[in-house]
Amino acid sequence: MFGAMNQKQIEKMMKQMGIQNEKIEADEVIIKKGSKQLVITNPEIMKIKMGGNETYQITGHAEEKGKEGFSDEDVRMVMDQTGASEDDARDALEREGDIAAAIMKIKS
Repeated sequence: MFGAMNQKQIEKMMKQMGIQNEKIEADEVIIKKGSKQLVITNPEIMKIKMGGNETYQITGHAEEKGKEGFSDEDVRMVMDQTGASEDDARDALEREGDIAAAIMKIKS
């Protein structure tokens, strides 16, 4: 439908339909969900206003992290290196604040 139209024509048509776009600059987007966070780095954010509603479209690299800031991948690494349970690995990461220190603490 839009293949033969240039960007200006698309923008004009969207304006006629009452659709407004606005690019939002950001370094990071964090979506909190229970005990986890979805962290999107280097996001591209578009705010779309249409029919009295605002919609945000976010694209970028997403990684799920616990509230303490360690990803599931970090926890798995501690578990793999130490044989610890997931809970013990998370606890060590929270206490020590560092993957290597958490591994050393569990192994000692």
